[in-house]
Parts: sequence; structure tokens; C-alpha cells
Amino acid sequence: MEIDKIRGIIEAILFCAGRVVKIKEIELAVEINERDIVELINDMNREYKDISRGIEIIRVDDGYQMCTKKEYYEYIYPVIDKRNKPRLSQAALETLAIIAYNPKITRAEIDAIRGVSSDATVYKLLEYNLIEEAGKIDAPGKPIAYKTTDDFLKMFGYNNLDELPRLPKLKLDDNQQIVIDDILENIEESKEGENNNA
Repeated sequence: MEIDKIRGIIEAILFCAGRVVKIKEIELAVEINERDIVELINDMNREYKDISRGIEIIRVDDGYQMCTKKEYYEYIYPVIDKRNKPRLSQAALETLAIIAYNPKITRAEIDAIRGVSSDATVYKLLEYNLIEEAGKIDAPGKPIAYKTTDDFLKMFGYNNLDELPRLPKLKLDDNQQIVIDDILENIEESKEGENNNA
């Protein structure tokens, strides 16, 4: 099959799907290997960028999705989407961060980290499709574990969870509590460095 036809097929699949299409699905449709598919999609994206098109193809884990470019959001949103954009509270952002950095975490573990109940927040994140159930843990009561979804990756602009910012290494005392003095010392050192540079 000609390369131009394969590119057209990939573009048509991604356009019509309206979701993340796994590379394996594309392989079955066009009958070429993953490496060639990735190369073709990268070429397509370069072309979209060069001629200032309004679309791009984003990578999400082991798949791709066609979407509009972020810079056109303010023009598209009033026309297409009349729903309220999900507004995430501080509690929702905290819970989402905990789940993103700890895939397959239970609600009890989230509550232990936050120090408060996260029931309502977890339900809201499930409703927004930013998290999903990740099976049951082999523990008493078989609690449900949670993980983030592809919608979470798209919303925050990540291809996969490996792109999340690295967390600082924190020192724990004998009681497995974070040593606050070290954190405060690091903050003070950062401020002094900024003042010296000013």
C-alpha cells in the first residue's frame, strides 16, 4: 500500500474514533509495524505544525488521538462545548495527585495520606472520568484500587505517568514522619539563592 494512502487511513481512523486509538488497532488496519506507524504519525504532526493547521495528533500511553491544538481552545469552547468545564477543588487536586503518583491505591490509603475522608472527592473524579477502578487489592475486604485515566493525561498534557514532575526526596524520622526542619531549611536556601541572584 502507498505511504500517502496509509497516512490517509491513519488520519481517517483517528478523526472518526474521537478517542485514543491503540497502536495495535492501527497496526491491524494498515498492516505495518509499530515503528513505521510512529514515524508516519510524527511526520503528519510536523506537517500539521508547518502549515499552521488547527489539529494535532497526541500520544497517550500506547495509543494516539487526534485533537485540536491548545492555542485554539478559547475559540472552540464557546461554539462546541456548552457544558461547564470541570472545576477541580483543592481536595480534588490533592486526591488526583496522590492517585497519579500511586497507581492502584485504595480509598483508605488516600484518606490516610490526606488525613480526611476522600469519598466525595473520589466520586467526583470518577464522574469526571479522571480516575477509574484498577481492580481489587488482595487484602481484607478486597478494597477497590484506583488509577488515573487517559482523560487525566490529556487534561494535564502528559503522554504517560512517567512525565509527571519528580517528587522531592524527603527524609523520614524514626516514626516514619517527614522531617520538617529539612524542608524549611531547603526553602530558606532557595530564597537566599533567589535574593542573591536579584
